[in-house]
Amino acid sequence: MQNKLRVLRAIHNLTQEELADKLGITRQTVIAIEWGKYSPSLELAFKIASLFKAPIEEIFTYNTEQERQ
Repeated sequence: MQNKLRVLRAIHNLTQEELADKLGITRQTVIAIEWGKYSPSLELAFKIASLFKAPIEEIFTYNTEQERQ
């Protein structure tokens, strides 16, 4: 799964630690999501979308080709 979390975080001038605090997760989880190593739960995806006032599908995109590799 690809995402725009790093871009949105930069636009809003948030550090990984600040974003983690706002979402109630660890900085390591933010890093894992940004690098595509961890897919957030639906609840966390909604929290992220709400925080950035953007639809989930604008932040996260599922790439079926990537899954096949």
